[in-house]
Amino acid sequence: MMEAYVVDAFSSGPFSGNATMVCILPRGSVVRDDLCQKIASEINLSETAFVSFAPVISNHCDLKTSSHFSLRWFSPTCEVSMCGHGTLATAAVIWTVFENINKELYFNTMSGTLKATKTASVDETLFTIDLPASTCERANKDDFAELIKLVVGSSDISDCQYCSASNRLLICLPDGTTRTQLESLPLPNFTKLLALRQSKVKGIIVTVKSNDKDYDFYSRYYAPWWGNNEDHVTGAAHTTLGPYWSKVFQKESMKARQCSSRGGNLTVKMNWNEKRVLLTGSANITIKGTLLVPLALE
Repeated sequence: MMEAYVVDAFSSGPFSGNATMVCILPRGSVVRDDLCQKIASEINLSETAFVSFAPVISNHCDLKTSSHFSLRWFSPTCEVSMCGHGTLATAAVIWTVFENINKELYFNTMSGTLKATKTASVDETLFTIDLPASTCERANKDDFAELIKLVVGSSDISDCQYCSASNRLLICLPDGTTRTQLESLPLPNFTKLLALRQSKVKGIIVTVKSNDKDYDFYSRYYAPWWGNNEDHVTGAAHTTLGPYWSKVFQKESMKARQCSSRGGNLTVKMNWNEKRVLLTGSANITIKGTLLVPLALE
Protein backbone atom coordinates (compact mmCIF):
# COMPACT_ATOMS: atom_id res chain seq x y z
CA MET A 1 0.00 0.00 0.00
CA MET A 2 1.05 3.60 -0.44
CA GLU A 3 -0.34 7.02 0.36
CA ALA A 4 -1.48 9.11 -2.58
CA TYR A 5 -2.65 12.70 -3.01
CA VAL A 6 -4.32 14.52 -5.89
CA VAL A 7 -2.85 18.00 -6.21
CA ASP A 8 -3.95 20.86 -8.47
CA ALA A 9 -0.68 22.56 -9.45
CA PHE A 10 -0.37 26.14 -10.75
CA SER A 11 -3.96 26.60 -9.60
CA SER A 12 -5.98 29.57 -8.40
CA GLY A 13 -8.10 27.23 -6.27
CA PRO A 14 -9.37 23.66 -6.22
CA PHE A 15 -10.26 22.17 -9.62
CA SER A 16 -8.12 24.57 -11.61
CA GLY A 17 -4.53 24.23 -12.74
CA ASN A 18 -3.17 20.78 -13.60
CA ALA A 19 -4.12 17.79 -11.46
CA THR A 20 -1.43 15.28 -10.53
CA MET A 21 -1.53 12.23 -8.30
CA VAL A 22 1.51 12.09 -6.02
CA CYS A 23 2.28 8.57 -4.77
CA ILE A 24 4.51 8.23 -1.69
CA LEU A 25 6.60 5.07 -1.84
CA PRO A 26 7.29 3.59 1.61
CA ARG A 27 10.95 3.33 2.55
CA GLY A 28 12.42 0.02 1.42
CA SER A 29 9.73 -0.67 -1.16
CA VAL A 30 10.19 -1.15 -4.89
CA VAL A 31 7.56 -0.48 -7.52
CA ARG A 32 8.22 -2.09 -10.88
CA ASP A 33 8.07 0.11 -13.96
CA ASP A 34 5.11 -1.82 -15.34
CA LEU A 35 3.20 -1.34 -12.08
CA CYS A 36 3.90 2.41 -12.11
CA GLN A 37 2.54 2.51 -15.65
CA LYS A 38 -0.57 0.53 -14.71
CA ILE A 39 -1.25 2.88 -11.80
CA ALA A 40 -0.81 5.96 -14.01
CA SER A 41 -3.11 4.46 -16.64
CA GLU A 42 -5.69 3.63 -13.98
CA ILE A 43 -5.57 7.15 -12.50
CA ASN A 44 -5.62 8.66 -16.01
CA LEU A 45 -4.41 12.14 -15.06
CA SER A 46 -1.90 13.89 -17.29
CA GLU A 47 0.89 12.62 -15.02
CA THR A 48 1.25 10.52 -11.90
CA ALA A 49 4.32 11.20 -9.75
CA PHE A 50 6.15 8.56 -7.71
CA VAL A 51 8.40 9.91 -4.98
CA SER A 52 10.80 7.96 -2.78
CA PHE A 53 13.80 8.66 -0.56
CA ALA A 54 17.03 9.27 -2.44
CA PRO A 55 19.50 6.36 -2.05
CA VAL A 56 22.03 8.54 -0.20
CA ILE A 57 19.58 9.49 2.54
CA SER A 58 20.12 8.09 6.03
CA ASN A 59 17.61 5.58 7.33
CA HIS A 60 17.02 7.99 10.21
CA CYS A 61 15.51 10.62 7.89
CA ASP A 62 11.79 10.77 7.20
CA LEU A 63 9.41 12.84 5.11
CA LYS A 64 9.62 15.65 7.65
CA THR A 65 13.41 15.86 7.83
CA SER A 66 14.77 14.64 4.50
CA SER A 67 15.68 17.15 1.79
CA HIS A 68 16.61 14.74 -1.03
CA PHE A 69 14.21 12.49 -2.91
CA SER A 70 13.94 10.45 -6.09
CA LEU A 71 11.09 11.37 -8.42
CA ARG A 72 9.58 9.79 -11.53
CA TRP A 73 6.56 10.74 -13.64
CA PHE A 74 4.27 8.59 -15.77
CA SER A 75 1.59 9.72 -18.22
CA PRO A 76 -1.30 7.33 -18.95
CA THR A 77 0.80 5.77 -21.73
CA CYS A 78 4.51 6.14 -20.84
CA GLU A 79 7.18 7.46 -18.50
CA VAL A 80 8.19 11.08 -19.18
CA SER A 81 11.58 12.70 -18.63
CA MET A 82 10.29 16.02 -17.34
CA CYS A 83 7.13 17.15 -15.56
CA GLY A 84 7.00 20.60 -14.03
CA HIS A 85 3.55 20.46 -12.48
CA GLY A 86 4.30 16.99 -11.08
CA THR A 87 7.44 18.34 -9.40
CA LEU A 88 5.62 21.32 -7.92
CA ALA A 89 2.77 19.08 -6.72
CA THR A 90 5.21 16.68 -5.05
CA ALA A 91 6.99 19.52 -3.24
CA ALA A 92 3.62 20.86 -2.07
CA VAL A 93 2.69 17.49 -0.55
CA ILE A 94 6.03 17.09 1.24
CA TRP A 95 5.85 20.57 2.73
CA THR A 96 2.10 20.83 3.38
CA VAL A 97 1.14 17.31 4.44
CA PHE A 98 4.36 16.15 6.09
CA GLU A 99 5.46 19.58 7.35
CA ASN A 100 8.98 19.17 6.02
CA ILE A 101 11.43 21.41 7.89
CA ASN A 102 13.81 22.18 5.00
CA LYS A 103 13.87 25.43 3.04
CA GLU A 104 14.88 23.62 -0.15
CA LEU A 105 13.97 20.20 -1.53
CA TYR A 106 15.97 18.31 -4.16
CA PHE A 107 14.61 15.70 -6.55
CA ASN A 108 16.76 13.23 -8.49
CA THR A 109 15.05 12.78 -11.87
CA MET A 110 15.69 11.73 -15.47
CA SER A 111 16.34 15.43 -16.17
CA GLY A 112 18.93 15.82 -13.43
CA THR A 113 18.52 17.26 -9.95
CA LEU A 114 15.59 19.66 -9.65
CA LYS A 115 15.30 22.10 -6.76
CA ALA A 116 12.11 23.37 -5.13
CA THR A 117 11.63 26.24 -2.70
CA LYS A 118 8.61 27.82 -1.06
CA THR A 119 7.51 31.30 -0.01
CA ALA A 120 4.78 31.57 2.61
CA SER A 121 2.72 34.64 3.45
CA VAL A 122 -0.50 35.31 5.32
CA ASP A 123 -2.50 35.07 2.10
CA GLU A 124 -0.89 32.14 0.28
CA THR A 125 2.01 29.75 -0.07
CA LEU A 126 3.85 29.74 -3.38
CA PHE A 127 6.18 27.02 -4.63
CA THR A 128 9.08 27.53 -7.03
CA ILE A 129 10.73 24.83 -9.11
CA ASP A 130 14.10 25.24 -10.84
CA LEU A 131 14.20 23.51 -14.26
CA PRO A 132 16.70 23.38 -17.14
CA ALA A 133 15.90 25.80 -19.96
CA SER A 134 14.91 24.29 -23.29
CA THR A 135 15.55 26.95 -25.92
CA CYS A 136 14.20 26.92 -29.46
CA GLU A 137 15.36 28.25 -32.82
CA ARG A 138 13.56 29.88 -35.75
CA ALA A 139 12.10 27.24 -38.07
CA ASN A 140 10.70 27.31 -41.59
CA LYS A 141 6.94 27.15 -41.13
CA ASP A 142 6.59 25.41 -44.49
CA ASP A 143 8.37 22.40 -42.96
CA PHE A 144 5.54 22.11 -40.43
CA ALA A 145 2.66 23.35 -42.58
CA GLU A 146 0.41 20.34 -42.02
CA LEU A 147 0.89 20.44 -38.25
CA ILE A 148 0.26 24.17 -38.08
CA LYS A 149 -2.93 23.96 -40.14
CA LEU A 150 -4.30 21.12 -37.99
CA VAL A 151 -3.55 22.99 -34.77
CA VAL A 152 -4.49 26.62 -35.51
CA GLY A 153 -6.48 26.19 -38.72
CA SER A 154 -4.41 28.70 -40.66
CA SER A 155 -0.87 29.49 -41.75
CA ASP A 156 -1.34 33.09 -40.57
CA ILE A 157 1.16 32.99 -37.72
CA SER A 158 3.81 35.45 -36.62
CA ASP A 159 6.57 32.99 -35.73
CA CYS A 160 7.46 29.30 -35.84
CA GLN A 161 10.23 27.88 -33.69
CA TYR A 162 11.50 24.38 -32.96
CA CYS A 163 13.27 22.95 -29.92
CA SER A 164 15.34 19.92 -30.87
CA ALA A 165 16.17 19.05 -27.25
CA SER A 166 12.52 18.52 -26.32
CA ASN A 167 10.99 17.95 -29.80
CA ARG A 168 8.57 20.83 -29.26
CA LEU A 169 7.15 23.09 -31.95
CA LEU A 170 6.29 26.64 -30.87
CA ILE A 171 3.65 28.49 -32.88
CA CYS A 172 3.26 32.18 -32.10
CA LEU A 173 0.01 33.83 -33.18
CA PRO A 174 -0.08 37.40 -34.52
CA ASP A 175 -0.01 40.31 -32.08
CA GLY A 176 -3.54 41.45 -31.34
CA THR A 177 -4.86 37.91 -30.97
CA THR A 178 -6.84 38.02 -27.74
CA ARG A 179 -6.99 35.59 -24.86
CA THR A 180 -10.59 34.84 -25.78
CA GLN A 181 -9.57 33.99 -29.34
CA LEU A 182 -6.84 31.65 -28.10
CA GLU A 183 -9.23 29.97 -25.66
CA SER A 184 -11.80 29.62 -28.43
CA LEU A 185 -9.52 27.72 -30.78
CA PRO A 186 -11.13 24.31 -31.38
CA LEU A 187 -9.15 21.27 -30.33
CA PRO A 188 -7.09 19.80 -33.15
CA ASN A 189 -8.02 16.49 -34.72
CA PHE A 190 -5.58 14.43 -32.65
CA THR A 191 -6.10 11.31 -34.75
CA LYS A 192 -4.90 13.21 -37.81
CA LEU A 193 -2.02 14.73 -35.85
CA LEU A 194 -0.80 11.29 -34.80
CA ALA A 195 -1.24 9.96 -38.34
CA LEU A 196 1.11 12.53 -39.90
CA ARG A 197 4.35 10.99 -41.12
CA GLN A 198 6.75 12.96 -39.01
CA SER A 199 8.97 12.14 -36.03
CA LYS A 200 10.40 15.52 -35.07
CA VAL A 201 7.47 16.96 -33.10
CA LYS A 202 6.24 15.43 -29.84
CA GLY A 203 4.62 18.53 -28.34
CA ILE A 204 3.06 21.71 -29.75
CA ILE A 205 2.94 25.07 -27.99
CA VAL A 206 0.57 27.76 -29.24
CA THR A 207 1.37 31.14 -27.72
CA VAL A 208 0.62 34.84 -28.10
CA LYS A 209 1.59 38.12 -26.47
CA SER A 210 -0.92 39.22 -23.84
CA ASN A 211 -3.04 42.34 -24.24
CA ASP A 212 -3.84 42.25 -20.50
CA LYS A 213 -1.73 44.08 -17.92
CA ASP A 214 -1.92 41.04 -15.59
CA TYR A 215 0.01 38.77 -17.95
CA ASP A 216 2.90 38.93 -20.40
CA PHE A 217 1.89 35.97 -22.56
CA TYR A 218 -0.68 33.21 -22.98
CA SER A 219 -0.32 29.65 -24.23
CA ARG A 220 -1.93 26.28 -24.90
CA TYR A 221 -0.12 22.95 -25.18
CA TYR A 222 -0.86 19.72 -27.04
CA ALA A 223 1.00 16.42 -26.58
CA PRO A 224 -1.02 13.48 -27.94
CA TRP A 225 2.29 11.65 -28.62
CA TRP A 226 2.65 11.34 -24.82
CA GLY A 227 -0.94 10.30 -24.20
CA ASN A 228 -2.04 13.82 -23.26
CA ASN A 229 -4.10 15.59 -25.92
CA GLU A 230 -4.24 19.02 -24.28
CA ASP A 231 -2.29 19.57 -21.08
CA HIS A 232 -3.97 21.97 -18.67
CA VAL A 233 -0.88 23.74 -17.28
CA THR A 234 2.53 22.58 -18.43
CA GLY A 235 5.67 23.41 -16.48
CA ALA A 236 7.92 21.71 -19.05
CA ALA A 237 6.48 23.78 -21.93
CA HIS A 238 7.36 26.93 -20.01
CA THR A 239 11.02 25.93 -20.05
CA THR A 240 10.71 26.76 -23.75
CA LEU A 241 8.25 29.64 -23.44
CA GLY A 242 10.42 31.35 -20.82
CA PRO A 243 13.53 31.74 -22.99
CA TYR A 244 11.42 32.63 -26.05
CA TRP A 245 9.46 35.45 -24.46
CA SER A 246 12.39 36.66 -22.36
CA LYS A 247 14.21 37.44 -25.59
CA VAL A 248 11.14 39.14 -27.07
CA PHE A 249 10.43 41.31 -24.04
CA GLN A 250 14.08 41.75 -23.03
CA LYS A 251 13.29 40.98 -19.40
CA GLU A 252 13.81 38.04 -17.06
CA SER A 253 10.60 37.86 -15.00
CA MET A 254 7.20 37.35 -16.64
CA LYS A 255 3.61 36.47 -15.78
CA ALA A 256 2.02 33.68 -17.81
CA ARG A 257 -1.43 32.17 -18.23
CA GLN A 258 -2.07 28.77 -19.81
CA CYS A 259 -5.48 28.94 -21.41
CA SER A 260 -6.85 25.41 -21.17
CA SER A 261 -10.34 24.63 -19.91
CA ARG A 262 -9.01 24.53 -16.31
CA GLY A 263 -6.35 27.20 -16.81
CA GLY A 264 -3.46 28.16 -14.59
CA ASN A 265 -1.09 30.98 -13.69
CA LEU A 266 2.69 30.94 -13.47
CA THR A 267 5.48 33.36 -12.76
CA VAL A 268 8.35 32.58 -15.12
CA LYS A 269 11.85 33.81 -14.29
CA MET A 270 14.91 33.25 -16.45
CA ASN A 271 18.37 32.54 -15.09
CA TRP A 272 20.38 33.01 -18.27
CA ASN A 273 23.76 32.54 -16.56
CA GLU A 274 22.91 28.98 -15.55
CA LYS A 275 20.41 28.33 -18.38
CA ARG A 276 17.62 27.62 -15.94
CA VAL A 277 13.94 28.57 -15.72
CA LEU A 278 12.25 29.18 -12.36
CA LEU A 279 8.51 28.56 -12.31
CA THR A 280 6.38 29.77 -9.40
CA GLY A 281 2.78 28.93 -8.62
CA SER A 282 0.37 27.74 -5.99
CA ALA A 283 -0.99 24.25 -5.31
CA ASN A 284 -4.18 22.84 -3.81
CA ILE A 285 -4.39 19.32 -2.39
CA THR A 286 -7.89 18.05 -3.12
CA ILE A 287 -7.86 14.30 -2.43
CA LYS A 288 -6.04 12.03 0.02
CA GLY A 289 -6.18 8.26 -0.31
CA THR A 290 -4.41 4.92 -0.19
CA LEU A 291 -3.45 2.77 -3.15
CA LEU A 292 -4.16 -0.83 -2.17
CA VAL A 293 -1.41 -2.24 -4.35
CA PRO A 294 1.04 -4.90 -3.10
CA LEU A 295 4.61 -3.57 -3.18
CA ALA A 296 7.83 -5.55 -3.31
CA LEU A 297 10.44 -5.06 -0.58
CA GLU A 298 14.11 -4.47 -1.28
